[in-house]
Amino acid sequence: MPVLSRALMMIALLLPGFAAGNADNALSVTDDNGTRISLDAPARRIISLAPSMTELLFSLGADQQLVGVMDYSDYPPAALTLPVVGRYDSLDMERIVALQPDLIVAWRSGNPRGALNRLEALGFPVYVAEPDSLHSIGEHLERLGILSGHPSQGTELKRQFSARVRQLREEFGGKEAVSVFYQVWHAPMISVGGQELINDMIQLCGGVNIFAGLPVGPKVNLEDVLARNPQVIIASGSSAEAPDWLDEWLRWPQLDAVAGQHLYVIPPDLVQRHSIRALQGARQMCGHIDQARS
Repeated sequence: MPVLSRALMMIALLLPGFAAGNADNALSVTDDNGTRISLDAPARRIISLAPSMTELLFSLGADQQLVGVMDYSDYPPAALTLPVVGRYDSLDMERIVALQPDLIVAWRSGNPRGALNRLEALGFPVYVAEPDSLHSIGEHLERLGILSGHPSQGTELKRQFSARVRQLREEFGGKEAVSVFYQVWHAPMISVGGQELINDMIQLCGGVNIFAGLPVGPKVNLEDVLARNPQVIIASGSSAEAPDWLDEWLRWPQLDAVAGQHLYVIPPDLVQRHSIRALQGARQMCGHIDQARS
């Protein structure tokens, strides 16, 4: 066994209260890996390894139970006061173990898989999330509510969230279809595929993602976009402001989106984070797509 792994194991075994969950306990849910996560009692020391999961835990009222978060966990502002235990490409394993979490909430495509495997091997309960739709946000609210000891909040937030999604679908889903190009980045040019939250929002609004047939986070090129001739182009840069590269599309007046002046921006945190704020992003998305109809 490597020296670091052996040291981490020793630390974990010496920590008071360190124990794996009881599989027969009622506090059990199934995560997105299909793994059953069971706890002896509601988690009191939670580490969140995704900004979106941090937001959900705050929404549930579990913020006082959070003892560590991932880099870029900046909403709500109180999350900025919590210890940072890693970033997308690396986790501070020693700090995570020292914080004595009784639940780790992870992000399958956003955390190093090897590090998650090591945490599981050390005996920590690791709930793995891979949300890909608006529906999945409600599911995670309910499951995390159970594990954190806030089941009624989780159930009620899921109900409210689902109701607002239905309202948007009823308002916009049956309208005339509008083709949409969503641009995540410009160099390389990155869009969204058919199994992503943003694609789900586009469909909710009665739009058609021109790259829905591609996998997650597809790299595309200018010729692809010109050939598909979207009626709407929506961008999200690295901040809430419109990225400079959105105006580059003005060089192609033959595009329907440019001819109709349907170039829009949505703050990335409202559409790229799987949190309750995704409802704000979906509402903005539907408004922009509806503009092309009129």
